[in-house]
Amino acid sequence: MSDRRTLRLLLEYDGSAFSGWAAQPGLRTIETVVHEAFRQLFPELERIAVAGRTDAGVHASGQVISLVAVGGPPDDRIVRAANAVLPHDVAVRACDVVDDGFHARFSASSRTYEYRLLRASAPSPLRAATTLHWPMPLDQAVLAACAEAIVGEHDFRAFTPTETLHRSFRREVFRAEFVELEDELVFAIEADALLRHMVRTLVGTMLEVAGGFRTFADFLELMDGAERARAGITAPPHALCLVHVDYAEPQRKSGVKPIF
Repeated sequence: MSDRRTLRLLLEYDGSAFSGWAAQPGLRTIETVVHEAFRQLFPELERIAVAGRTDAGVHASGQVISLVAVGGPPDDRIVRAANAVLPHDVAVRACDVVDDGFHARFSASSRTYEYRLLRASAPSPLRAATTLHWPMPLDQAVLAACAEAIVGEHDFRAFTPTETLHRSFRREVFRAEFVELEDELVFAIEADALLRHMVRTLVGTMLEVAGGFRTFADFLELMDGAERARAGITAPPHALCLVHVDYAEPQRKSGVKPIF
């Protein structure tokens, strides 16, 4: 019996000390450290895929990767073995053996991100790495209206850098909302896929609208293929986190505890 397996793994990481997901020469990236760690566990390793390529400084609590491995630890010991060789700021939270056709990116039906704003008058040093301190006045009714307007299929080219490898700028947003959690205001967005910097530029622009620096009508026009220069600031990366990746049809085939 072949010990070749397709694995689906749930990752959590603190993106503060990383130059994003994708491997880059001379830079510390999540893809690089994950690949190096898994090369220690499996004699043969191929086709590492990721659900969402997070930018430099962006965190994840629900990132998903898939890979094909030969040999290595038994299914029920992969999580412990992986965490023994990964650095302190990356962890495997769960692992499944899945059908060979599963692909972390192409099999995904949606991704959910959260952007956290600290609304307290004073900063919080303990939360500085995961929240954006924003004590300025905001019209939360306007924020809610902006979030509602995002839902649906739109041309989001105004919310991604002008120089880009994206060929299509249309994305479908299934859910977008601001939720109050004590002294934090959390923007949650679920979409089929997201453009580079899209969530952060949406947040920066919505803050300008809710702060009275641009109109709601102007915001609506941005989602019809406007140029990047017309949108607002790109909010900092440290308050953004990939929290969940959804797969319409679970492709689990082993008895290992499922990720979802």
